[in-house]
Amino acid sequence: MCDLKGRTALVTGAASGIGAATAIALARAGADVALGWLPSDPHNVGPVRAAVEAAGRRALVSELDVTSTASVNSFVSEAFKAFGRIDICVANAGIARTVPALEVTDEAWNKVVDLNLLGVWRCFRAALPHMLDAGYGRLLATSSVAGTAQSWTEHVHYTASKAGIVGLVKSLAIEVGHRGVTVNAVAPGVIESPQSLDPVNSLGVEGVALAGRVNPVGRVGKPEDVAALYRFLASEDAGFVNGQLITIDGGRSLLIKD
Repeated sequence: MCDLKGRTALVTGAASGIGAATAIALARAGADVALGWLPSDPHNVGPVRAAVEAAGRRALVSELDVTSTASVNSFVSEAFKAFGRIDICVANAGIARTVPALEVTDEAWNKVVDLNLLGVWRCFRAALPHMLDAGYGRLLATSSVAGTAQSWTEHVHYTASKAGIVGLVKSLAIEVGHRGVTVNAVAPGVIESPQSLDPVNSLGVEGVALAGRVNPVGRVGKPEDVAALYRFLASEDAGFVNGQLITIDGGRSLLIKD
């Protein structure tokens, strides 16, 4: 199940959280992995590379800014040159910024949407030709329950960007599915990660703890929970899953109120 031997994967936002866990999970399933990370990211991608290599797979670390088409194209080209193929693309890089709605300027809006939504498209657009040539591919993106199943006050630009990923996935899926490429997104709930633990732009430690107490499964998610779903979606076992947004939140979004 979920065997990725002989496959290669691209993972953005790979230095921490869901991206790091996903890169490691894909490597343990047999894939070589290109790790995209932003040099200004305070998290060290080194341990992720070490974990991929410890799994017996090749790791390629590349500086990547998903708001730059040139940077994304270079990342994909470098990975193809190193591995000779691109089978899986996990467009995971994203940011959250707390801003009251009436204070969201054009600049603030564009910064979040450019990274979270257009960044996904840049990655998909660059990886897709390689997949179409091979007749096989898995395009995967990190959306969120915020904007798709729930609201999030003071995050209108974030929720809009994450909701936009759903439209991208659904339309692209019907365009390329018949050529062996499936397109899907996951919508994580509260996952204990550097982003969610940020007390300024997200929930912070106390907010994450509260989310765990009210969750039907009695805890918040771990990056490894999402990585396990990505491992399945990246595999041939998920070949009939296409154009879907899969929520992974322990059932939290089913609750009407806390």
